[in-house]
Amino acid sequence: MQPGDFPRRVSGRSVLDLRARLPQKGTVTWIGLRSAPRGPVRVVAAAEAHEEHGLVGDHFRGGLDSRRQVTLIQEEHLYVVGRFLRLSDDADPEFARRNLVVRGVNLLALVGARFSVGKALLEGTDVCEPCHRMEEGFGLGGYNAMRGHGGITARVIRSGWIKVGNAVTLAGLCPSSELKNWHAIP
Repeated sequence: MQPGDFPRRVSGRSVLDLRARLPQKGTVTWIGLRSAPRGPVRVVAAAEAHEEHGLVGDHFRGGLDSRRQVTLIQEEHLYVVGRFLRLSDDADPEFARRNLVVRGVNLLALVGARFSVGKALLEGTDVCEPCHRMEEGFGLGGYNAMRGHGGITARVIRSGWIKVGNAVTLAGLCPSSELKNWHAIP
């Protein structure tokens, strides 16, 4: 093995062990709430995450068992989407219509895991695929630019405030009985 090469397999470690180790910590850089499904996004400095309602002030009104109470997208992916769309800057998170923008951690690593964001505890439930609304915000090509870069969905496990600047840290993996198909997430 040459310097800089990474081993394909870590001796004695299962994939589950590797998934449980996430030393990177993310940071919330943007919060957006939508009071109505097709309404404008209101940018805020803080939002209250509630177990029964998702983010207070957002249009989502799901129950405790909803898997899509909060949506998150990586700030690094907004850069990529901006380049795909030939923008001179990062893609505007308002057009992505997600609730939280996070930098510094791979959000896909949080699907099937519980993670703290400020005082709240969230559970990553699935990837957040783009929809036709991406064309409305980003223009022609917005949908395809967002494919593979849509972020994740999560549910609120413990209520609490989330603020811009809060850390995003892994709290642990979900019990396998609570979240199906987490192993299928790359």
